[in-house]
Amino acid sequence: MVAGFVLALSSFLPSAARAQTESAKPAVGSSSSKPIGKVVAATGSVTIEHAGAVVVQAGVSGEPGRTNIGDLVYLGDVVRTGADGRVGINFSDGTSFNLSSNAHMALDQYVYDPDGKSNSTLFNLTRGTFTFVAGSIARTGDMKVDTPVATMGIRGTTPHIEISDDGTAKFATLIEEGKSSILKKPAAAAPPPPDRGINRKLNICRGC
Repeated sequence: MVAGFVLALSSFLPSAARAQTESAKPAVGSSSSKPIGKVVAATGSVTIEHAGAVVVQAGVSGEPGRTNIGDLVYLGDVVRTGADGRVGINFSDGTSFNLSSNAHMALDQYVYDPDGKSNSTLFNLTRGTFTFVAGSIARTGDMKVDTPVATMGIRGTTPHIEISDDGTAKFATLIEEGKSSILKKPAAAAPPPPDRGINRKLNICRGC
């Protein structure tokens, strides 16, 4: 019995040690999951929740859970900003998102292959202010943005969306710097001034 117990204990200890070692490692997505974007700007309170995993990120000034520039985002992530938070995220197809305070965005779908023909995106915006520049997926694939009031199909524009806490939304399209949808017509040429240096005679025909 003692020998059997020792054998059982010895077979358990490596598993327990291995499990403890694995639990000490940060919980990240599987090796097959690839990042779809990266944080390029972050101020204030910003958190990114990874789907199916809890990742402790080193924060500014040693504050845990704070998102930093250079952090990666993955499919299924949820991005949140606090009252003082702002974050900018660039995606692999060239799409760029800016989130202002009290924003909530879920990255529900993202398929991008530079040589593929079935590229698609679905981002769920539920609260906050968002401004984004669409990338390759909008021009060559199917980019959609879901809001509480409508699902938008994006085709290379620069939308600005404000979603209030009650679910109401405002939409606008920004004009990129250096571009304008309004074309100014050239000013009409002014008529030449009358030539006052020549005496002109008027021939008047009476009764003809």
